[in-house]
Amino acid sequence: MDYSFDPPTAAEFRALYDATGWAVWDDDRFARALAGSWVVCSARDASGTLTGVGRLISDGALHAFVTEMIVAPGNRGSGVGAEILRRLVVESRARGVDDVQLFAARGRAPFYERNGFARRPDDGPGMDLVVAD
Repeated sequence: MDYSFDPPTAAEFRALYDATGWAVWDDDRFARALAGSWVVCSARDASGTLTGVGRLISDGALHAFVTEMIVAPGNRGSGVGAEILRRLVVESRARGVDDVQLFAARGRAPFYERNGFARRPDDGPGMDLVVAD
């Protein structure tokens, strides 16, 4: 698997969304989302096909938020998502932002817990990174 901070094209991003059934938007909307990202980590297989992507948005000073973690259905469970998440956290810290947060999609909290995040109390939704690299 090849990982990079080169964002996918809007069409590739849309195709990955389509494969996961998350949402249906046009390429322009995906292009704007990518342009508004602070960090994008892409995973590509040996043929160059996009198999996973993760994005951070941030103020560049205090907080960074994981906004998406998407892995193609055929690659789930292979460590692709964990590696994308790890790289996003490392890059955030390299840019001087240690506070990495996220809102886990329904049913996905255990993945984030295995990768260093902890649930907040019910009166404070979301998750915070608790494991130091």
